Parts: sequence; structure tokens; C-alpha cells
Amino acid sequence: QVQLLSSGGGSVQAGGSLRLACEVSGVSESRYYLAWFRQTPGQERNRVATLYTGPATPVYADSVKGRFTIFKDKNTVYLDMSSLKPEDTGTYYCAFSTNPKSWYSDQFENWGQGIRVTVSL
Repeated sequence: QVQLLSSGGGSVQAGGSLRLACEVSGVSESRYYLAWFRQTPGQERNRVATLYTGPATPVYADSVKGRFTIFKDKNTVYLDMSSLKPEDTGTYYCAFSTNPKSWYSDQFENWGQGIRVTVSL
């Protein structure tokens, strides 16, 4: 059974940086999709970054391009966030999927617990 354990987050001033981590366990496949989503109160969960463990370049939401980096090291997927803005505030979730549709949709099979990120002026 795939499990995702998230860590990191916290509060930071605008312009600062944070790193989120998500340890993935119970995976038997070598090719799968990992993503980070962000949700703000009253809003849908929006994907900010996606990584495929095969030959593909990670993709990012326009709002975070150039500022956020998703990468994987061993069993942990990270989201490095820099030049943070107040609009980056929200609850972040990591997600896992083996479904190729996850590359272009929000259909993910497993989710980590939410991590709160607060960016203040």
C-alpha cells in the first residue's frame, strides 16, 4: 500500500524560501507520477508541480514557474519554493499516481496529509 508522509512548511516572509518533503513508501512500480497541489480556503485543490520518474521534464503551474522546483531523491519528493509571495499561502499536498492520465489531469491515487504554508508581507 502506497503511503505518503509530508513534512516541512511553516511561515515565512515574502521573498523567502521553504522546502516541502514527501516520503513515499510501498511503491512497487519504477514509473509513476508525483505532484504537489495547493489549496486555499474555499478554493479547489490546484496542481503546482508534477514529476514523472521516467524521461520527462517536470511541469509547473504558470504561477510558480521559475520559483518552485520539484525533484525526487530516493524515496522522497521535494518542492523547493523560493521568492515566495503571499498568494503562495495555502495547504500543500503531495500526490502519487501510476495512471498516465495524471500527467495532464488531477487524477491521483494517493495523497499525503496537508502541509500549511503561510507567506506574509
